[in-house]
Amino acid sequence: MASSLLPAQHPQRVLLHNEIHARPAEIMEAPLAITHIVMLADAAQREASRKHVAELLRNHHQPLPDAATTHVLIDLGAFRLRWEQHTEFVAWTFTTPMEQPAVAEVREPATAIDAVPHEWLAALPGQCLSCLHLWVLNEQEVDAPALVRHLLQTETLVGSCVAADAGKIYTDFAIHADGFSRMLLLAGAGLSPRRLGRLVQRMLEIETYRMAALLGLPAARKAASVLATAERELAELAQAIRVADRDSEPALLDRLTRLAGQVESEYAATHSRFSASSAYFELVDKRIHELQETRLNGFQSIREFMDRRLTPARATCEWATRRQNALSERVSRVSSLLRTRVEIEQQQSSQQLLGTMNQRQDMQLKLQSTVEGLSVAAITYYITGLISYLAKGAQKLGWPASPEMTAAAAIPVVAFSVWWSLRRLHHKLFHGRHA
Repeated sequence: MASSLLPAQHPQRVLLHNEIHARPAEIMEAPLAITHIVMLADAAQREASRKHVAELLRNHHQPLPDAATTHVLIDLGAFRLRWEQHTEFVAWTFTTPMEQPAVAEVREPATAIDAVPHEWLAALPGQCLSCLHLWVLNEQEVDAPALVRHLLQTETLVGSCVAADAGKIYTDFAIHADGFSRMLLLAGAGLSPRRLGRLVQRMLEIETYRMAALLGLPAARKAASVLATAERELAELAQAIRVADRDSEPALLDRLTRLAGQVESEYAATHSRFSASSAYFELVDKRIHELQETRLNGFQSIREFMDRRLTPARATCEWATRRQNALSERVSRVSSLLRTRVEIEQQQSSQQLLGTMNQRQDMQLKLQSTVEGLSVAAITYYITGLISYLAKGAQKLGWPASPEMTAAAAIPVVAFSVWWSLRRLHHKLFHGRHA
């Protein structure tokens, strides 16, 4: 009855509400062997990844994921599988319980993928971006120094106390002979299974996001070469524009337009990569902060290692982004200056053309005035001739003056009348055109 009192629900309400519970940390108890594999995948490979996990679940008679599923966490007996689909990659995490080595025993621990079907594992869709073996052991039951020396490279060894000194983490951030990186987590007695699960998840995410963030570094190095060439060309164009004459400006404008297109094309090709890298770098910082690291005597901490080794790559990506933006703005400014210069010269040419047209119009007016004078004389001549003929006929009817005298007397009157009529017509047409 209570549910019927609810107002109309947003169609995405349940999905958005459950997002806060997406990809929860597992509850874990040492000792464990964990293998984490990250496969870089496009849209088709991500869909193939869904089918690949469905194949494994089908072989174990488990329910299959639907088309909207992006996260699977399931116990398959010999191992637990965690499958996560992200925007750019797919993460596979395999977890198996392991035998706790004796305190004095130093040997290579078993890995989680030993229990995974090898043919199925080799066919994971995409390209491997990161793969990591993580062993979680009880701190008080192992010879930590000897095990660390056996598993990890001492040259790049990193270690720290984490989770308020409830555990210790050791890694060397190196790829070993089997192609996997290695990490050792020694859980203290005060580390509860729930906290241990969150700690493991943070360590795996640090490795995943670290590698994803570094995808921007090759793009930044490639962009640096392209930007250096574009900057040289822009400098040459700026110098050429400074000394260019009017005839060479269209060619310079064409070169500048092509350069602007090249810069914007490079920006469009790398902007999403640099933005993603920036977001991944921030996630790495956040996950390291959540580790609650404290110094372990004789070891460099994870944060110190990341600050020293990851900061240059991060700065390179940020520098490439700033350089792209600065170059785009410079190209835009030079283009505006050149277009302004061309427009000013076009306006000057238009003014000169208008001046020439005005001169031609003045000449036409003078010629028209000359023609009007000739027209007045011609019209006066013909009208006077008509008056002379009229006078000859009128003389027979008693007109006292001779035709010659009549025509002579009519010439000034006719000429003035014709001239006045043409002036009025000209005035009317002139004002009508400019109205």
